[in-house]
Amino acid sequence: MIEMDGFKQDLAEIRRMLEEAGQSLQIDHLREQMIEYQEDMGSPGFWDEPERAQKVSAKASSVERRIQHYEHLCAQADDIEVMMELADEADDAEMAGEIQTEIDLLKEALESLRLQTLLTGEYDGCNCILSLHAGAGGTEAQDWTQMLYRMYTRFCERMGFTVKLLDLLDGDEAGIKSVTFEVTGDYAYGYLKSERGVHRLVRISPFDANARRHTSFASLDVSPIIEDDGDIEIRNEDLRIDTYRASGAGGQHVNRTDSAVRITHIPTGIVVQCQNERSQVQNKEMCFIWLRARLAELKEQQRQEQMGEIKGELKKIEWGSQIRSYVFQPYTMVKDHRTGYEMGDVNAVMDGELEGFVTSYLQKL
Repeated sequence: MIEMDGFKQDLAEIRRMLEEAGQSLQIDHLREQMIEYQEDMGSPGFWDEPERAQKVSAKASSVERRIQHYEHLCAQADDIEVMMELADEADDAEMAGEIQTEIDLLKEALESLRLQTLLTGEYDGCNCILSLHAGAGGTEAQDWTQMLYRMYTRFCERMGFTVKLLDLLDGDEAGIKSVTFEVTGDYAYGYLKSERGVHRLVRISPFDANARRHTSFASLDVSPIIEDDGDIEIRNEDLRIDTYRASGAGGQHVNRTDSAVRITHIPTGIVVQCQNERSQVQNKEMCFIWLRARLAELKEQQRQEQMGEIKGELKKIEWGSQIRSYVFQPYTMVKDHRTGYEMGDVNAVMDGELEGFVTSYLQKL
């Protein structure tokens, strides 16, 4: 006789977690939003304004994915219950093993859904722009910046996010001095905002003929991309716009015309630049998107400072400012200095295994 009590307890716990997740995600509200989006998209003249139509369609797709994900997990729980009834009637021991496997898989998927319920910040559901800059360490730091860029692009691929390169400045001998890229996907800013800060690397330098141990630093800045709803005011008289010839691979309108754009916001001193697009108009448009994101981030920091809850401010890109240390020598570990979280396999982290850090950080909030 198959013992079903353990399975029933697991399934009851899963149903409880599903109910809590549904309440946190406000599934009923999402369904109402989806109906509104569908009515809007079905209205005459919806596609007469392509830019607005694309934004509404993107929002509808995002809401639909969240609803479908939740409903799929509920359906999995129902399937497990049916399997339990069949196994109990047939007294099939092999089916009991399948039930345990399905329960374990569902628990893992629920943990991922639970993580999303922690992303309740004002901009957590937004896309974001990441900027990496080499700090103290010279060529070693520039190589470290390139390694971090690879790590974050790998993480984004694993999460199903889309990465678009905006600006890249190559290093003098190796690596990159700075790189800016856009990440698009559900909760992209929510997942990546905890990575903001200085990252420290300790290793035997491949650029040192004496094979000495070197310490390098790189900083990461993460800004949410928000819609232009008039909340962030950008006045033309506050801007200085410079154009210049883009560096990098040649081609039509690249290295031949002043297609690259740099915008300086004079009151705040924020500087954004983009040279990856083929035309000056496109680069300028991307700069304004990035500038709006930086101003929104600055506004949020000022609000937190007023509340006395400022967290994760950028420091000097040098010793004592790091949020995380990647120690290749003499140890093989990675430690997050804010959470105390450690991972033994540093190579796994460099290949994009950031989920542990993200989860640990969010749980500490």
